[in-house]
Amino acid sequence: MTTPKLSTGELKALVRTVPDFPEPGIQFRDITTLIGHSEGLSASVHHLAEIARAKGAQKIAGMEARGFIFGAAVAVQLGIGFVLVRKPGKLPVSTIGVDYALEYGTDRLEVDPGSITGGESIIIVDDLIATGGTALATAQLLRQAGGTVEDALFVIDLPDLGGAAKLQQAGVAVQTLMQFEGE
Repeated sequence: MTTPKLSTGELKALVRTVPDFPEPGIQFRDITTLIGHSEGLSASVHHLAEIARAKGAQKIAGMEARGFIFGAAVAVQLGIGFVLVRKPGKLPVSTIGVDYALEYGTDRLEVDPGSITGGESIIIVDDLIATGGTALATAQLLRQAGGTVEDALFVIDLPDLGGAAKLQQAGVAVQTLMQFEGE
């Protein structure tokens, strides 16, 4: 496989900004335009996989839905397993789960504990880090299942929302391909 030619700066240009969505004053960063661009998607996965390879990933974990897209592709490129982090009731086996706070209420994530061997180095991969709630819950859940979680990779960081800083405070190093300030 040849190395994609798009730089992270060129990838950033493929992300569409939708003003005033989902409410006035929000600049929504729509990654579907990047995913729909074959060279852009390939380059994004390649860049993430190179970071994960250097970190010694033994497995990749991704949260539904867009974490499945990027995480599974990174796992395939590295030739390692992928751990599905799902919403409640989506896995057909006994699961372990963690509840986490949302702005208004709570949510839950679940994982099949049999998909993780104790001590495996698992890297979280997702499309975007905003407030960090889902990523923090994922790290907690993977650790509860016996995995070692020290790194998380994202295509986009919205640093003004503080999610990357929260993950770092929880002992999870964060790397992203691009940032959008002022969110």
